[in-house]
This record gives sequence, structure tokens and C-alpha cells, in this order.
Amino acid sequence: MLGNQPLWETAVAVHAVLSEASIPHAILGGVAVCLHGYQRNTMDVDWLVRRDDLEQIHPLLESVGLVFDPASREFRSPGGIPVQLVLAGDREGPGQSVFFPSPDDPKVVTVIEGLPVLTLAALIQSKLACGKGSLRRTHKDFADVVELIAVHKLDGSFAPRLDKSVRPEFKELVRHARGDSHP
Repeated sequence: MLGNQPLWETAVAVHAVLSEASIPHAILGGVAVCLHGYQRNTMDVDWLVRRDDLEQIHPLLESVGLVFDPASREFRSPGGIPVQLVLAGDREGPGQSVFFPSPDDPKVVTVIEGLPVLTLAALIQSKLACGKGSLRRTHKDFADVVELIAVHKLDGSFAPRLDKSVRPEFKELVRHARGDSHP
């Protein structure tokens, strides 16, 4: 799937241990973009989890060989793959009005290649909100959205599936994905 075996093995190991403990979780970020059909380079695995599960998650991840690095606030696999935990209920981007959903909400999680992943709409919304909230992330996150639009042949009719705060950016990116230079 990813063309990066250590990354894939890390994702599968985290999913297995969290599933065994019945802890809701879902992949987001670059791995989710890849699972939704746009193959791009990514070096870490981002997991959406609930804040209330953190105390239980830390020892579970350590039990499969991941080590927590407090300085970077992420785990690392024995092979050096970063594993980051994103918390449900946190803002999807600095200053944004949308919040990461709960990974136990079946409306925002789907299963792709055996792994729980944010749905396409939830992923696009998070990418847009993160990109809007941080100039440093804008280009990468918006590029991911443009590619997902192209891969899935999305148009403006997809916009109502997104929070209204990110719809204008989505519609603008649809125009860019189609090669339209004017509104």
C-alpha cells in the first residue's frame, strides 16, 4: 500500500494493540491520504484518539516496542517511524472553528485495507482546517486536498459534506484541480 514497509508495519502494530484493547482510533494525515488513493511520501503515522484513552494508550504502544519522546511529543518505532497522537475534540487547526471528531463516530471513520481511517470528507475537512490555521502547513495540506479532489473526481457538490468554515477553500481548490484559473 504505502511502498514503505516499516511505516505500514508500524501502522498495523498500533492498530492491532489498540483494537485488542477496544480503544477507538483512526488514521489521519499523510497515511490516510495514501489510503484514500493519492500516493505520496509520508514518514509518520498520525492516529486520532480520545483524550480519555491516553493513559491506557501509552503503555499499550510501549508494549509493542514504541518509545515515547517527550521533547517531540511523539512515539517512535524501533525502526524510527514517528507515531503521533491527535486528540478528538482539539481544534483541527490553530484558530479554526472545527474540531477533530471522535474516532468512535461511525460517520467519520471507514475501513481501508483493514485499518480504520477518517472518511474522505473528514480527512479533507481536517486538511483544509489545518492548512488554513498554519501557513507552514498550507501548501502541503492544500496540495493533498487538490490531489484527493483529482483522484476522486470531486466537484463543488462535495462541499456540503464539509464544515461551512472550509467550503470556500474547498471550492477554490476544486477550480485549481480542474485547471480553471478564474472563479
